[in-house]
Amino acid sequence: MGTRATDSARVTKFTKELSGQMVILERLRELAWSGVPPYMRPNVWRLLLGYAPPNSDRREGVLRRKRLEYLDCVAQFYDIPDTERSADEINMLRQIAVDCPRTVPDVPFFQQAQVQKSLERILYTWAIRHPASGYVQGINDLVTPFLVVFLSEYLEGSIDSWSISDMSAGKISNIEADCYWCLSKLLDGMQDHYTFAQPGIQRLVFKLKELVRRIDEPVSRHMEDQGLEYLQFAFRWFNCLLIREIPFHLVTRLWDTYLAEGDALPDFLVYIFASFLLTWSDELQKLDFQEMVMFLQHLPTQNWTHQELETVLSRAYIWHSMFNSSPSHLAS
Repeated sequence: MGTRATDSARVTKFTKELSGQMVILERLRELAWSGVPPYMRPNVWRLLLGYAPPNSDRREGVLRRKRLEYLDCVAQFYDIPDTERSADEINMLRQIAVDCPRTVPDVPFFQQAQVQKSLERILYTWAIRHPASGYVQGINDLVTPFLVVFLSEYLEGSIDSWSISDMSAGKISNIEADCYWCLSKLLDGMQDHYTFAQPGIQRLVFKLKELVRRIDEPVSRHMEDQGLEYLQFAFRWFNCLLIREIPFHLVTRLWDTYLAEGDALPDFLVYIFASFLLTWSDELQKLDFQEMVMFLQHLPTQNWTHQELETVLSRAYIWHSMFNSSPSHLAS
């Protein structure tokens, strides 16, 4: 576990921030940026995303109402016969059903039929309620950190030993609802990432290329000389927020920082991904086009620990401090 997230002084600070009648979100963001103690993560994430209100008196009532609203949506849109769906809706549901088994394939927990059913319900309900984008491949990955964090309130031990087959329908529905609303809040801040042609992602990939050129000219020139386009590898990074690139046990720690960034997240992703890419600056400069494509498709992160991730994040933070005040280099 990341030591910073669990040291007793930090736990005390989190406890103090969360125990007041009114949570000061700015202070919670500052704390959460460096990692949230795992058992506090469900509450902290709900607060950071604005799903749970900062006022503790209102919190329980708001969550109860939102969970019932999700249940109504499922009954209205998902639990209906195909004869009541349009052709587009049937196709969308089919695509989601195909993608769910492919989601985080190396974590056995996500291969359980009931878990895939929950994913399917959350994704289909979200897509129907967000017709501007509908379902886009990649959004299935974005549900997984929420699912694991909100399940951790009910299940103990390692995710490798988890099963939801003994959980009540009510508990599963509450967890799904929390995933649904948190996914909605996250994607509200990056709507044009998933609309037609995904212009938000195209824009950030361009900014990434410009930032890398400014930070590490040699690797930037080498990639250009070899004819490597950033869209060939970085599109997936932005589309799935790195979930497919690092070991799954590190994802929730990474997402502490994502959610702490709040509305500034899309721009900060550019710095995180530049830091991530330049971890392999020396290696990349020795590879030709084909080798680079292969290397970037299968990055050697399988043995990463929290230490490597913290290095990527702290470097991103420093570069953001250096370059973000002079963003002319990132103009389109």
